[in-house]
Amino acid sequence: MQGIFDSHAHYNDDRFAEDRDTLLPQIHCNGVSHILNAGCDISSSMESIRLAEQFPYIYAGVGIHPEEVDPLPEDYLATLSQLAKHPKVVAIGEIGLDYHYENADADRQQNMFVQQLDLADKLDLPVIIHSRDATQDTVQILSSRKSHHGVLHCFSGSAETAEIYIKMGYYIGFTGVVTFSNAKKVIEAVKVIPTERILLETDCPYMAPVPFRGKRCSSDMIAYTASKIAEIKGIEPQQMIDIARENTCRLFGIE
Repeated sequence: MQGIFDSHAHYNDDRFAEDRDTLLPQIHCNGVSHILNAGCDISSSMESIRLAEQFPYIYAGVGIHPEEVDPLPEDYLATLSQLAKHPKVVAIGEIGLDYHYENADADRQQNMFVQQLDLADKLDLPVIIHSRDATQDTVQILSSRKSHHGVLHCFSGSAETAEIYIKMGYYIGFTGVVTFSNAKKVIEAVKVIPTERILLETDCPYMAPVPFRGKRCSSDMIAYTASKIAEIKGIEPQQMIDIARENTCRLFGIE
């Protein structure tokens, strides 16, 4: 399959330390035409930009992940604003809410999420949204805003939740989770989402699709995710890849 756009990756992760500079050209030759590397804090946002400078087919997102709320640099918004001026930065993200762990500080996460949404509006950039075990608050925060320009990445919610986000105007990103045997809820969500709102992603090095589940994921594995979604939608896998690439380029303003 050709023309794969991995709309959410983390090639700055230590699991790519030994072979990053050989792997990225290899997967580019293996059908991956574009990659968006998302930042999770200031250092990984800067590293995303470095990768985007090194490889023409990589773009960057800059942002603070909700799990990185403590400690939070006092000047983080000013720093993100400066980083976002780079010509290969196409999004603010990943940002959002994550209540998965018992010690999650919901109030601080929400405050940081809103601040970064405001920054994205100010800079006229789309957002990459992370939401785990926080659907109610994510929906409430997003529904209270005028701008709805971005993607709910690594979506694992219900069809009903997906429809809420779609009606707001968001795109939905799917990982290899859709290939898992216990992915019934995700499959139901895929069924109700128009193909023109679907993005393909890895969230690599995580979320490798079957038959690679549990192994380090890379962008070329999106072929398996695309095949599963294409099966659900009743279209050819290459057609799904082409549609998702067009969707991703449209959302992030990439020609």
